[in-house]
Amino acid sequence: MSTLTKTEDTPAATAPEAFLSVRDLRVRFSTEDGIVKAVDGLSFDVERGKTLGIVGESGSGKSVTNLTVLGLHNRKTTDIQGEIILDGQELNSAPEREMEKLRGNKAAMIFQDPLTALSPYYTVGRQLSEPFMKHRGASKKEARDRAIEMLTKVGIPQPQTRFDDYPHQFSGGMRQRAMIAMALMCDPELLIADEPTTALDVTVQAQILDLLKDLQQEFGSAIIFITHDLGVIANMADDLLVMYAGRAVERGTVREVLQTPSHPYTWGLLSSMPRLTGDIDEELVPIPGSPPSLLNPPSGCPFNPRCAYSGHVADSLCTTERPPLAPGRAAACHLTAGQKQTIFVNEIKPRLG
Repeated sequence: MSTLTKTEDTPAATAPEAFLSVRDLRVRFSTEDGIVKAVDGLSFDVERGKTLGIVGESGSGKSVTNLTVLGLHNRKTTDIQGEIILDGQELNSAPEREMEKLRGNKAAMIFQDPLTALSPYYTVGRQLSEPFMKHRGASKKEARDRAIEMLTKVGIPQPQTRFDDYPHQFSGGMRQRAMIAMALMCDPELLIADEPTTALDVTVQAQILDLLKDLQQEFGSAIIFITHDLGVIANMADDLLVMYAGRAVERGTVREVLQTPSHPYTWGLLSSMPRLTGDIDEELVPIPGSPPSLLNPPSGCPFNPRCAYSGHVADSLCTTERPPLAPGRAAACHLTAGQKQTIFVNEIKPRLG
């Protein structure tokens, strides 16, 4: 597996094949109301040529984790602990000049909101070209040719003309495609895709996913794919990490997690999805309640206030003890393996079809 290889609480040796290893990552922000524990003891590995999917509700820590990997938080106001090792280089303690060499070149990110990620003051073509000239030492003509090539690949019509347009002259979907083209300019070895196809129609979405797969096949890139769309994850990822309240609650291969989920939160995510083969009159089953405040997360299992199965656990463990995430295929839950199997077979599987 290319996902986690240790528990959240016990350090483990870095897997030699891992291109990116994150170990016991903790990210905390100081606010007027207190300390926000945005990421609270997260570990995972991603191998070259593999895709790790990360799913979870908004506020679960997905984007914060990946912004941290690229060093995009203000270090003066953010407390970051743990290890981030990319191709043998520790990034958490790396100086900013080293991170600038890495960002956009060896590692790149497709941001969720292209309207804020693209500068309104410069043409789209200039914003694509500058990283290529900086990292590859290319001439303006070489950078322009490369940018036009990438705009073509992501489906921008008339790329020679649109090269000189400003972001406000692009539609929302076209801005998203331009952001993807920018991230792919230098053929990054690590690509972080944060909801990269949210604003795109299904036809363009399929083209973009195929483009990412082609890049991975050609260059052996490692990809972290963040999304709310479990259907996209099923076709895109090799391994899957489910996050809740800044922690990993389940992991495994994408087939294992989607076909035999083991955590009540994962059951809830899958049960709330509409299905093409389901009864059109059947109501979706939402997860009750709201995600917890990361200023004051619940004690014990962070999902326990919303969990319908905490009553199956003796001695109130769900409210007093944080369940560990064991190595390999695992779910951080106090339910026994037998209880999980019984609940899944009798309640969850019939619901999922």
